[in-house]
Amino acid sequence: MIINATVTANAKVPFIAKIGENNYKIKVNAPATDGKANRRLVEMLAEYFDVSKSRVKITGGATSRNKLIEIG
Repeated sequence: MIINATVTANAKVPFIAKIGENNYKIKVNAPATDGKANRRLVEMLAEYFDVSKSRVKITGGATSRNKLIEIG
């Protein structure tokens, strides 16, 4: 499954909201430095989709707010 996500880093309350077929709005409670927000994003998505963290890969937009994520 491939999803598009708009990610906001350093949020007070983390959440995942589905806003379309494969579109999600995600807020993570980690800063956007040294890949911390991306690591937290992977953890949150793995828990949300009930898969292991190794099955969640950011395939596009690693340094952008808009990300393409593969969940296998």
